[in-house]
Amino acid sequence: MTALHADHARAVLRLLLVLTNGQRQTAEDLLQETMLRTWRHLDSVPAEPDAARRWLCTVARRLVIDGVRLRRGRPAEVHLVDMTWIPAGDDTTGSALASHAIRHALSRLSPAQRSLLSEVYLVGRSPAEVAGRLGVPIGTVKSRTHYALRALRTGLQAA
Repeated sequence: MTALHADHARAVLRLLLVLTNGQRQTAEDLLQETMLRTWRHLDSVPAEPDAARRWLCTVARRLVIDGVRLRRGRPAEVHLVDMTWIPAGDDTTGSALASHAIRHALSRLSPAQRSLLSEVYLVGRSPAEVAGRLGVPIGTVKSRTHYALRALRTGLQAA
């Protein structure tokens, strides 16, 4: 098996890269699956090097075909939560840590403060609209928003 992998893995990977339109990770996953299936059926692999390479390429090609058929037969995936408002440009460790810190700071706020900040900043309602929904004066909404933001800022500084 080691000799088969050493002799043919590069050629099979090149084929898989072509068949997956250059998606390297997918091609590497399919190469691994090809080698696993080869190991399971080692007695079926031809002894001649050229025939063995053709056999491996056939297994790899069939795996790609099976993957395409599986995706076609599966219904389209839908997302239950609209996450389009979250910026996706920065996918770094720093943004993950910042996101964790914000979640932690938000969890330390009272439910009323979280709800108020959500209404004003996430939903985008004006203080007048929030005041009408809560049945309180607009000045109360503004001061509660101020104190909720201050508590959030304190929570972020502590993190």
